[in-house]
Amino acid sequence: MKAVRLNELGGPEKLHIETIPDPEPGAGEIAVKIHRAAYNRRDVFITQGLYPGIELPRTLGSDGAGVVAALGPGVDGPPVGTPVVIDPMIGWGGDPHVWSGQQSILGMPRDGTFAEYCVVPAINVHKKPAQLTDDEAAAIPLAGLTAYRALITRGRCTSADRVLITGIGGGVQTFALLFAKHIGARVVVTSSSDEKLERARAMGADITINYKTAENWSKEARAATGGGPSLVIDSAGGDTFAKCLNIALPGARIVTYGGTLGDAKVRMFDIFWKHLDIMGTSMGSPQDFAGMLALFETGLKPAVDEVVPMDEAAAAAERINKSEQFGKVVLAIS
Repeated sequence: MKAVRLNELGGPEKLHIETIPDPEPGAGEIAVKIHRAAYNRRDVFITQGLYPGIELPRTLGSDGAGVVAALGPGVDGPPVGTPVVIDPMIGWGGDPHVWSGQQSILGMPRDGTFAEYCVVPAINVHKKPAQLTDDEAAAIPLAGLTAYRALITRGRCTSADRVLITGIGGGVQTFALLFAKHIGARVVVTSSSDEKLERARAMGADITINYKTAENWSKEARAATGGGPSLVIDSAGGDTFAKCLNIALPGARIVTYGGTLGDAKVRMFDIFWKHLDIMGTSMGSPQDFAGMLALFETGLKPAVDEVVPMDEAAAAAERINKSEQFGKVVLAIS
């Protein structure tokens, strides 16, 4: 089969297509013929050596949609030919509140979805929501799962919330916006790109703030949420996270799943005086994935930035490296 492979570190340009043996499903596994795969920033970080536990050579890719190609020994369905989408969280464990410590994410160290076939545990294979195309279904898994757990499982978002989503444009934050508006919350988003803010408004964002051109973006966010957000979804960290704590409404929930800007220097007063709940999160449980997929049975559609052919994998990764996308970049595998 053809696969997008990484044999050495050095950035997105090190991705290339080669032919490797078709994988065979073992006991308890399913082989999926991949129609579409999608990028996450994690894939770019791996090419740059900015990820723990890198093992090369490897087929990257955590997100994938296609059809069941073969069932391994002991697997009872779904039947061959069933349209499916893959949960990329391998080995979460039995506790829905926290992962097992033995978990991994598809695409490193296990070969991933940037190939014509991918083998995963049967528990990680789900029927594709009928309303979604392969492009849309492939865009969902990792980012949709992370956003669902951050906003709903951990953040407990309701229609009464005033939600601040920082840095709109990446996959997870666009899903957080999609889910929050589906719930009926008021949503304020920030970005340094007016183009991305325009697309966020088209997705339903109530207020958009350009944090580079605003005189004081955090004060604007506080005003736009009527005195401060009751729920914050942040992956930036650094000074952005500190400002979120400062403007948050008393009793607010602050959920973080990343630290692009590094560590934050925070005022402890902001935390204890306002009784803030600060929660960390990453990926999600099998229950989260099932709950997230169920939302797409209601007619929701993910933000797909572009669909590119498999042989443009390196160029697509470089576009993500420059943060030029809004939503998900999808690879056409077959």
